Amino acid sequence: MEKAKVYFTDFHATGNMNLLEKLRHLVKKAGIDQLDYQDRYTAIKIHFGEPGNLAYLRPNYAKVIVDIVKENGGKAFLTDCNTLYVGGRKNALDHLDSAYVNGYNPFTTGCHIIIADGLKGTDETLVPVEDGDYVKEAKIGHAIMDADNFITLTHFKCHESTGFGGTFKNIGMGCGSRAGKMEMHSAGKPYVIQELCVGCGMCRKNCAHDAITITEKKASIDHNRCVGCGRCIGACPKDAVSAAGDEVNDILNKKMVEYSAAILRNKPSFHISLICDVSPFCDCHAENDVPIIPDVGMLASFDPVALDSACADLCNAQPIMPGCRIEGSKDGDHFHALHPTTDWHSLIEHAEKMKLGTSQYELITV
Repeated sequence: MEKAKVYFTDFHATGNMNLLEKLRHLVKKAGIDQLDYQDRYTAIKIHFGEPGNLAYLRPNYAKVIVDIVKENGGKAFLTDCNTLYVGGRKNALDHLDSAYVNGYNPFTTGCHIIIADGLKGTDETLVPVEDGDYVKEAKIGHAIMDADNFITLTHFKCHESTGFGGTFKNIGMGCGSRAGKMEMHSAGKPYVIQELCVGCGMCRKNCAHDAITITEKKASIDHNRCVGCGRCIGACPKDAVSAAGDEVNDILNKKMVEYSAAILRNKPSFHISLICDVSPFCDCHAENDVPIIPDVGMLASFDPVALDSACADLCNAQPIMPGCRIEGSKDGDHFHALHPTTDWHSLIEHAEKMKLGTSQYELITV
């Protein structure tokens, strides 16, 4: 397969070109204008950041991409799906509040935010993945599948389960509905943390399959009836319902790829990654630790496999930051050194197998 083109620029600014101008120049060179935007809806997939975490991408970067879409006659919106875990983004109302707290609003970005899987994370489109090894029908946030174009704007960082959080993490996990996220994270079904349950019955009211019973003011879930939709997780006011979270990391990576395939095969797409504030953990954490490497730069490509590969290679070529969690490591793979149970190569290999791109790339500096 021919090498994919990945465009790169560093974070050095000059009096003639600031970082936002550099991002605009980068994506223009990479061909973002090649998509047909005229009178079409463009979903820009981004992570708004968990409240308390400061490593997420600033909204200023998003505005650059929004402006380009609008200049080409398109209608842009920023989007993400609700989280499976407890936090500030587990339903659309909290999610929007969190986005606003972190600076994302129509005044700073030039467009609206749509939480793609709706109020409780159940507004989904079922998309066939006929060649998936693990996923045969992906559950994708409806607004994303309803859009005409798809652009990703990714903060490239480490991840405790997948090695790194790059473009495929942003797409696959990020675009899955609550049931979709459960399918990727879990080999099992949700359960009730008994000591947190107060027996209010909200989970039972939201269960369409009569799988939940309340006994002595404690809920329990019958896994023979449960279909894993995750409505009970979003409905619980005490955060007493939890996903199993028991899927092995390599299979998690492969499921994310197969969820990504459901979108990428159905949408014209373009991908951007920023390697800055490379925190040890995902932006889903309510905190961020000392970055493991210096800031590297901004990258863009039509090929998400090449983009993730280039980002990983550039990160592993960097020196380790003093005082970070892997200071003194002799492992040539920073992501493996930080999270030894992960193997990000499994994601790249599976994405190539699914013919979503190539790991062979030409890095073009602009």
